[in-house]
Amino acid sequence: MAAEPQHFDVLIVGAGLSGIGAAWHLQKRLPGKSYAIFEGRSAIGGTWDLFRYPGVRSDSDMFTLGYRFKPWTKARALADGPSIRNYVAETAREHGIDKKIRFNTRVTDIAWSSRDARWTVTAVADGRTIKATCSFLWMCSGYYRYESGHEPAFPGVEKFKGLFLHPQKWPEGLDYAGKRVVVIGSGATAITIVPSMAEKAAHVTMLQRSPTYVMSLGRAQAIANFVSSHLPKKAAYRVMRAYSVPFQMWFYRHARKRPEKVKEFILGEARAKLPAGYDVGKHFTPRYNPWDERLCFMDDDDLFKVIASGKASVETDEIETFTERGIRLKSGKELDADIVVSATGITLQLLGGAKASVDGAPVDVGKTLTYRGMMFSGVPNLVSVFGYLNASWTLRADLISDYVCRLLRHMDRNGFASVTPTPDAAALAHPEPFSDFTSGYMKRALDVLPKQADGPWRHPQNFYADFFGMKFGKIDDGALKFAKAPAAGAQAPQLAAAE
Repeated sequence: MAAEPQHFDVLIVGAGLSGIGAAWHLQKRLPGKSYAIFEGRSAIGGTWDLFRYPGVRSDSDMFTLGYRFKPWTKARALADGPSIRNYVAETAREHGIDKKIRFNTRVTDIAWSSRDARWTVTAVADGRTIKATCSFLWMCSGYYRYESGHEPAFPGVEKFKGLFLHPQKWPEGLDYAGKRVVVIGSGATAITIVPSMAEKAAHVTMLQRSPTYVMSLGRAQAIANFVSSHLPKKAAYRVMRAYSVPFQMWFYRHARKRPEKVKEFILGEARAKLPAGYDVGKHFTPRYNPWDERLCFMDDDDLFKVIASGKASVETDEIETFTERGIRLKSGKELDADIVVSATGITLQLLGGAKASVDGAPVDVGKTLTYRGMMFSGVPNLVSVFGYLNASWTLRADLISDYVCRLLRHMDRNGFASVTPTPDAAALAHPEPFSDFTSGYMKRALDVLPKQADGPWRHPQNFYADFFGMKFGKIDDGALKFAKAPAAGAQAPQLAAAE
């Protein structure tokens, strides 16, 4: 006879920044709740353990990417990947969260039963299938597919005699000293890899079909240096966080209201830092307005510096075909390469790729409405962490943790076993895309992401709206339907109004 699956009050999926933060909030605020973390990989860190390419670092300042409850004590505004991974792992060890993690346990299916008011979670653990149940499921598995990134179908790539790779699958110990490197892409990954590889490579070319807005965090770094030299580390972190959050929000709103002014500011900075006469119009002037896509931030102007030194260059063109020796562009120019890095983006994926069902009916997340950018209409007792596109991910992950703890406490006080986001006819009548960002990875995922509508059926992309809504807003706002535990033999729980 098979043993009953182990049951948890809360099951967290993912041991990255979001998952470790969620566990900290849960055990701090609701210490009586049993929980575990299922992590598909063999280590803590999520993104920061997965990516191992040269120069991997944050593309948000650490004063907001760091946890609210654990100060980032280094002065650098941008941090390298290993430092962030160590920071997350240290947080887990300090609070005993590491003992709650089950590594190499990849969740493949999640199934909700209204009769039992619980989720059954199926996972593959070290090659064998296991099951667990939980009353509440907290998905902290990120927003992209870890197994492989986005790979366009490049013509003739099979002819190339050199090494072709994607940053998500960077080989350990790759020797690129003295090599000719082409990095395809113009996003955050590309502008990180190019200056880092340029230190050892013979030459690095960033090949882009179209430019991206690139900025330096030099001003924030200068302030951080000043503050950290005059205040204790923890106090300096609080000051920099108090500065960074409103500045991020102000800059985003300003870019939306006055895009031409912000565009000219960014391009003026580029002209001042690149060599005289450099074609900023061709190589660093996008076809879109600032914050129509996420901005890319340099560390200490490193990309511009390697371009100025001649160690790296930018080509803005399209690929006609790969050749044995490299890439031929549509302009006719040929780029010789020993290594080609396809920094062409991520593939969005929710729920860690797990298949979901409610009472036997499959759930297509892309056909649901998002509730506050963290729950899905018609799906009970599940929160999926999705951070900000215009600010640091952890800012929102912390606020979601606040909300989940409030929600669980509310359910306990009122004897509710389940909570289901339930939109009214007005919300269902006019669904909108999850985001108006025009980034390729967002446009490719429109069918994967939930839809939005007015009211609480929206990801506001605004820290202050989230702060007041999640920390102080009503839990029983009319959009959530609560239910008592089903009686023995009952088919489904009875919906009940919250007090």
